[in-house]
Amino acid sequence: MNKEFQTENVGQTRDILSVSELNRAVSRLLEQSFDVSWVRGEISNFTPAASGHWYFTLKDDAASVRAVMFRGRASAVGFSPKSGDSVEIRGRVTLYEARGEYQVQVDQMRRAGLGSLFEAFIALKAKLETEGLFDLEQKRELPLYPRAVGIVTSLAAAALRDVLTTLARRAPHLSVVIYPAAVQGAEAALQLRQALAQANERQEVDVILLVRGGGSIEDLWSFNDEGLARDIASSVLPVVSGVGHETDFTIADFVSDVRAPTPTAAAELVCMTRAALLADVRSLADQLNREVQRKLERLAQRLDRAAAAVVSPGDRLMHQAERLNGLKFRLQSVWRQSLQRRQALAARAHDRLQGQLPDLAVHGARLARAARAMVAAQQRLGADNTARLGAVQGQLRALSPSHTLARGYAIVRNGQGEIVRQAASLTLGTQLDVTLSEGGITVGVQDIRPSEH
Repeated sequence: MNKEFQTENVGQTRDILSVSELNRAVSRLLEQSFDVSWVRGEISNFTPAASGHWYFTLKDDAASVRAVMFRGRASAVGFSPKSGDSVEIRGRVTLYEARGEYQVQVDQMRRAGLGSLFEAFIALKAKLETEGLFDLEQKRELPLYPRAVGIVTSLAAAALRDVLTTLARRAPHLSVVIYPAAVQGAEAALQLRQALAQANERQEVDVILLVRGGGSIEDLWSFNDEGLARDIASSVLPVVSGVGHETDFTIADFVSDVRAPTPTAAAELVCMTRAALLADVRSLADQLNREVQRKLERLAQRLDRAAAAVVSPGDRLMHQAERLNGLKFRLQSVWRQSLQRRQALAARAHDRLQGQLPDLAVHGARLARAARAMVAAQQRLGADNTARLGAVQGQLRALSPSHTLARGYAIVRNGQGEIVRQAASLTLGTQLDVTLSEGGITVGVQDIRPSEH
């Protein structure tokens, strides 16, 4: 059966086609007829070109097909295929027009069997996410200054050397505890769970690093174990996962408290550098010194205010002595003024007497008598004033605290330094400080008697 094709350079149809036109038409027909799909087979004649493109044949027991994967797609595969590898490819069916051979232009490639693994991964991820194991609220905070770091990995893993090197370089003061476990193989998941449980039981570290190097999905499959995921989610200690390369993701990454792109990055996340720690210490020390200085200044101000409000017994006695001296000076002034007034009166009286001297003898005798009376009055007045002064001084001495103490009285203070005036304010066994005229004693209350009036 003949079929007409539209040529690209002529606006009409014709029955005779060139080979190029035929192949081009067949190519369009193939591309339009086949959807993008996955194909499984074995690689043979694998040829990586200098341009980065891959050329190979995909075959099974009964047939084969040529395939090409261009550099942009090949760089995202994650492994280097070789002849004999069983793979699954996803691509478009096209025609290599120069030779008239149909081929598969590959967009994606994975190792054979990964389809079921990937489906299992997606199903478990969705299940755990629905249960809330990935929620941010469930994540534990990493310790800012851990004392010890636990590492769950294989003793032969290159990741262990990377982590130890990073920790030794950044934080040589950190203690490191290794919980060995296989990171690949049938027993790996169980051993990882046992190592994690051991770390939580011992409680000898502050954070756990769950690490291993990169690999295929089969190599990392133990980190997709559901039991391990639940153990990580329920771990008392925070867990940092550093599994594979930056593009690798496992279930352990999603349930861990923090996911690091590589084992080295995981080690960097759990420890600050020694220089950063020293800087923090210096900053905290400066802050502490400032706080202590401010506290001392505030306390010094409080002490100054308290000292200004306190009057010592010595100061009080000094104030009373000054007051007594003031009273003495006032009394002496009054006495002098009174004496001067009396002398002035005497002088005026003498003058009057002098004016009345018709009889000098009589007036002399009267004057002598008056002088003697005045002297006697002055003496009596001086004696009275001296007595009054002595009485005032006696009163002042009687009112002074030291004289009061000398008469057998005492000053009683409680434990807060307050003067005790009422027996009812005390309780049995209270310790009291008693100040005597000479020295002081500490006594305890054995009996309380109520006031009699």
